Amino acid sequence: MIRVEDIHKSFGSLEVLKGVDLEIQKGEIVSIIGKSGAGKTTLLQIIGTLDRPDSGSVVIDGVDVFALKEKELADFRNRHIGFIFQFHQLLPEFNALENVMMPAMIARMSEKEAELRAVQLLTELGMAERLTHKPNELSGGEKQRVAAARAMMMSPDVILADEPSGSLDESNKRELHKLLLQMREQYGHTIIIVTHDKELAEISDRVIEMRDGVVD
Repeated sequence: MIRVEDIHKSFGSLEVLKGVDLEIQKGEIVSIIGKSGAGKTTLLQIIGTLDRPDSGSVVIDGVDVFALKEKELADFRNRHIGFIFQFHQLLPEFNALENVMMPAMIARMSEKEAELRAVQLLTELGMAERLTHKPNELSGGEKQRVAAARAMMMSPDVILADEPSGSLDESNKRELHKLLLQMREQYGHTIIIVTHDKELAEISDRVIEMRDGVVD
């Protein structure tokens, strides 16, 4: 499903990724752990096509993503990759429903179709009573559920989660763990999680440790 080959990435004179090779199977939940500065988030951003490597390749479902032109790459990202971030990255001026609809609006889906899909996802995630609430009216756990629904909006092949439990209390962390398992079981997503949370890593099918810019 995902093949990462010989990825190198430097920022100025600092070499962050030093030849990363990685294969992830369809439907797998994989956690990437390691100390701060090991290159975890940089690798996740490259897999998610948010950043380009200096060299190497990323192939997702048979597509060499960095061989795509910028417009094609942006469209591929929107349709095939969903993101869940530590601090949710919800747009404060829009309510939960509108935030979840955003990827579909970017993809020029009809507003009616997008709304139906967003309502379905939010309802499945227990947010049916919070559709019109803005982010500042939601708890941390509720924000993460909205972020998860947004990540699933385009039925992507891959969900990338960067420290998704980092801003949650223990109760909401447990709920998030259940949610990630539910996403895989119900929709078959391939999920990659960057985390310092040992409990979250333990729900994964596989744990990969990064040390000093390489996969250990």
